[in-house]
Amino acid sequence: MDDPGLLAREVAAARACTRCTDLPRGPRPVLRASATARLLIVGQAPGTRVHETGVPWNDASGDRLRGWLGMTRAAFYDESRIAVIPTGLCYPGRLQQGGDAPPRAGCAAHWHPRLLPLLSGLRLTLLVGSHAQAFALGRGGMTGLVRDFRRCLPDRFPLPHPSWRTIGWEQRNPWFAAEVLPALRAAVAAALADAPFDRSGAPSYPGCGGGR
Repeated sequence: MDDPGLLAREVAAARACTRCTDLPRGPRPVLRASATARLLIVGQAPGTRVHETGVPWNDASGDRLRGWLGMTRAAFYDESRIAVIPTGLCYPGRLQQGGDAPPRAGCAAHWHPRLLPLLSGLRLTLLVGSHAQAFALGRGGMTGLVRDFRRCLPDRFPLPHPSWRTIGWEQRNPWFAAEVLPALRAAVAAALADAPFDRSGAPSYPGCGGGR
């Protein structure tokens, strides 16, 4: 019989994690998960504002992601329906040349196998950014994965990271707004709907990426 308290204990353990002792601002894992969550958002790692507030996607990137989803903050932060488990749970610091450092190696490999199998109500996972896609799918170009998003359905949906750095990318790739965003909103709506989740009409494309 499944242990209903196991997920809560694993989330508590993840939030208390101090495996990386050399983080520039110290460890502060940021994640949300519940067994009833239907949508999982896997990004890369918290930024400075998320580190300070302890609230995932509580920054300009989060505002842009919610715009892509067509979702209010209240809906986005409904933990009973939406889980957020990034590739790196803690703020990794900055690169010398600017920008946030990549998620710490080994974080997702340590925590995702402990947490994701316990999300028993999960219907759809958004893989946001190249780090999330590389961990979940193996190596591959982000643009190609996003453009061929249908190959990942019905379980996964790859997206670019919604930072200011991808504003130019979105402008150079008008198919993203024209084709991907309507499909994204439809897939998310179906995953969050109270009606039974019907996979029978899902397209039978080969799996995306290298797979894990």
